[in-house]
Amino acid sequence: MITKKAMLASAALLLLGGWSLGQAAGQGGIAPGAPAPRLGVSLDEITPVDASPALPALDPAIKAKADALFDDADDVGETRALYVLRDGQPVYERYGEGFGPDSKLISWSMAKSITAVLTGFLVADGQLSLDAPAPVSGWERSGDPRGTISLRHLLHMASGLEHVENGNPVWKGDTVEMLFGAGAGDMAAFAEAKPAAARPGELFNYSSATSVILSDILTDTLTPSQNPEARREAMREFIAGRLAEPLGMTSLTPEFDAKGTMIGGSIMHATARDYAKFGEFLRNHGVAGGQRLLPETWMRFMLSPSPGDAGYGGHIWLNRRRPAGADEALWPDRGPNDLFACIGHQGQYIIVSPSQRVTIVRLGITKDDQFPALRRHLADLTAAL
Repeated sequence: MITKKAMLASAALLLLGGWSLGQAAGQGGIAPGAPAPRLGVSLDEITPVDASPALPALDPAIKAKADALFDDADDVGETRALYVLRDGQPVYERYGEGFGPDSKLISWSMAKSITAVLTGFLVADGQLSLDAPAPVSGWERSGDPRGTISLRHLLHMASGLEHVENGNPVWKGDTVEMLFGAGAGDMAAFAEAKPAAARPGELFNYSSATSVILSDILTDTLTPSQNPEARREAMREFIAGRLAEPLGMTSLTPEFDAKGTMIGGSIMHATARDYAKFGEFLRNHGVAGGQRLLPETWMRFMLSPSPGDAGYGGHIWLNRRRPAGADEALWPDRGPNDLFACIGHQGQYIIVSPSQRVTIVRLGITKDDQFPALRRHLADLTAAL
C-alpha cells in the first residue's frame, strides 16, 4: 500500500530532480542509465557508448547544430541521445556520457502517441468506434453526462472530465496522485471516477489520465479477464504483434499498474533507434516495410488539428499555432506546416517533418527555464536539414 508519507517522499524526490508536469506537455522523471559493465571485464573489452556504424559525411553546418544540443548543455539541459534520419537512413547519431545505442530511455508523454496508434488498430479492426460512446462501464448509467464521451473526445484531450495535470505544489496535481499516490494501484479507476466538468468536446484540457482511460478501454477490448497478469499479457502480445515486431521496435517496454492496465500516457522505454522507427512509421503514414499497418484515414485523424487546440491532433503535437495564452509546443513560425512531434516531459522528442523527409529523436533532461532554448536548437537543426 502506498501511504501518504511515501507519496510525499516520492514527490519530493521528483521535485529535487526538477520535475514539472507542465513543461512540454508531458511528465517527468529521470531516465534509467545504461547498464554497468559486468564484474571481471577489463576496460579494453567494453564497447564505447558512442560506437555506431559509420555514417555518411554530414554538412559541417548541420553537424554543428546537432552537436550544439550536447555542447550547449547550460542552455538546453542534458542531451542523452540524438538520432537523425533523412529518407529513413541515419545521418547523425550521438549519445551522452554513460548512454549508447542499446540504452533504453524513458518516453514520458511520447507514449501517448503510441497509445493513439494502438487505438487506431482496434478501430480499424471494427472492435472500437471513434465516435460512439466510449465503453467505460462507470459512465453508462442513465443521465450520466460522461456517457457521451467518445474516443475522439479522449484522443483530442476534450473529454470534459475534471482533471488538474499540474499541481501547485506538484504533488497536489491529479497526475502525481494517479501515478504515485492514492490512484497508483488502479490508475484507470482513479481517472474514470473523475466527474464531468464540461461537456465533451467543449474544452481542451491536457490530461495524462485520459491516456490511461484509453489504455483501459484497449485492454478490456483485448481480453475479458480482470486478472492483472492476463491483462498485461494481452496488451504485450497486441503491441508485439501489431507494432513492435512489424516495426522492429524490439526494445519497446511499456509499464503497467497493479491492475494490469498499461500506463498509456507515460512510462514506456525504448532505445533512440526504436523511437525513430516509430517516427518513421508515422512519417510514412502507417506503412512499414512496404506494408500498410494503419489506415490512412487514421493517420489523417491523428494529424488533423483538434477543435479545441490547433496545435494538438489525435494524441500528437502539431506545428500549428495554439490558442492565446497556451505555450507553443513546437515552432509554427519557422517550421513546415506538416511537421509534428511526440513530446514528453523534460525534453523527449520524436520530431517528424514529412516534407523534409526527416525524423529526429532527442532524449534527455531539460528544465522548465531551458525549454525556449531547446526548442530554438531543435528548430535550427530541423531547418538546416
